[in-house]
Amino acid sequence: MDTRIVDRLRCPVCGQPLAEADAGTARALRCPRRHSFDVARQGYVNLLAGRAPHAGDTAEMVAARADFLAAGHYDLISAALAAAATDAVDRVRAARPEAYPLVVDAGAGTGRHLAAVLAALPDAVGLALDVSKPALRRAARAHPRAAAALADTWQRLPLADAGTAVLLNVFAPRNGAEFHRVLDPDGSLLVVTPGEDHLAELVGALGLLRVDPDKADRVAESLGGRFTEVATAEHRRELALTGPEVATLVGMGPSAWHTDPAGLAARVTALPEPVRVTVAVRLTVWRPAPR
Repeated sequence: MDTRIVDRLRCPVCGQPLAEADAGTARALRCPRRHSFDVARQGYVNLLAGRAPHAGDTAEMVAARADFLAAGHYDLISAALAAAATDAVDRVRAARPEAYPLVVDAGAGTGRHLAAVLAALPDAVGLALDVSKPALRRAARAHPRAAAALADTWQRLPLADAGTAVLLNVFAPRNGAEFHRVLDPDGSLLVVTPGEDHLAELVGALGLLRVDPDKADRVAESLGGRFTEVATAEHRRELALTGPEVATLVGMGPSAWHTDPAGLAARVTALPEPVRVTVAVRLTVWRPAPR
């Protein structure tokens, strides 16, 4: 694991700095109080203090997401994040030219968006956080300058105070207090949420979960007054999907937990191809309020 990432990690038990337990082996990280955290053979480190309350996305959901993203269907999200992250890092560099930027993706999934951001920031390093082990197995290999850690974003994040230049949050839960603690005072939180008509063509036809019409207000509420909204932009695209691609899209998202597979397959088969689907997302840039 890149030492620049390890230097920004903190023990989830006592908050002390972490270091490689055995120099050069990268098999575990340990703090001065000898709390030790194993690095899985797939490359991610387990930084949970205790057991996670849930296991996150299943292997099937993660595989579906990997396939769908690899086809480029959500590249507009990656591109928007990369552009916003570049602006955010420029702001941090202006305040502290000597600092190297750490980009953290809270709820990173497969790490594809994080990889796109790192590709646009050649001197940055990245950390993918997720509770899903299948997702982390992929995120650990997403980019040469990225690492992955098993962590519950509802708990205290295993990160140093004010050490993160950019925090990504894409279709994932938000822990306002912890996001504020770990962000650099000049850093940025980039939040991606679905627009009201995101995947609208599939909602009624397939019985999917609807987008909360009060989503923007709920995001602001979750950040608890600790952040100031500085920019918002909507990004849209129409996809032309095959039936199998529609099934993959449904299988990678929250509706996968609530949809009967047999019934879904029958409804997807009945859709005329190509299936026209609207992608509509909102990217909001937030900056931390003074501490």
